[in-house]
Amino acid sequence: MRVAVVGGTGTLGRRVTDELRSRGHDVRVLSRNAPEYRIDLRTGEGLGHALEGCNVVVDASNSSSPKHAAQILIEGSRRLLAAERTAGVGHHVGVSIVGCERVHVGYFRAKADQERVVEQGTVPWSIVRATQFHELVAMALSSVGRWRVVPVPHARLQTVACVEAARAIADVAEAPPRLGRIEVGGPEVADLRDLARSWLSITRQHALLLPLPLPGKVGRELRSGALTTEMPDVRGKTPFATWLRAEERAIAKA
Repeated sequence: MRVAVVGGTGTLGRRVTDELRSRGHDVRVLSRNAPEYRIDLRTGEGLGHALEGCNVVVDASNSSSPKHAAQILIEGSRRLLAAERTAGVGHHVGVSIVGCERVHVGYFRAKADQERVVEQGTVPWSIVRATQFHELVAMALSSVGRWRVVPVPHARLQTVACVEAARAIADVAEAPPRLGRIEVGGPEVADLRDLARSWLSITRQHALLLPLPLPGKVGRELRSGALTTEMPDVRGKTPFATWLRAEERAIAKA
């Protein structure tokens, strides 16, 4: 099977690519910085050539800028699906976020709108929704931790290892289109402040945790666990602290 992974150079896309290749599939990595199949979802440039002969497309694209999220996630999905239809792709696997329709802020709204674009398109589809990744939480904490102060809002999360989400996405890519969604969630629900404490302890960073009030509707949604799922279709097995300790050991051995 030939699979195109859009956003294949990103945090998730690299792991999806590795997983699919380990299963014997012919995988094309598509992104703005890919060595061979360079594409631009903002313009559609490169999509026609990159999708030739592909059976499945996994869309793991993302936007690092909330300002451009709608342009890449929504309009970009329309361009991608149009190119897939022309190329005869038989299965579009969209990657989304658990609870994106329940958090009313720009990026999550864009992800919810992206899902609707896929659902209303003419290419047979599946959508894999995942909770927040361990990797992204650790990256965010490391970024602000450099300043020795870590502002942390009260938010219930259910983080999952990226590699576990990648396995679930590969399973869906290998199967017929579902015309529906599956959810991938972490093994436990924890407050972001508790995750931050674990991060401090395991990484031995010296920083002050600063409670950050998050008022309004978004704050209520995050505190209520809008980004978690009680009954995921696929539940990860590696808790955040276990994953982080393994990462720290790997860094120490490098």
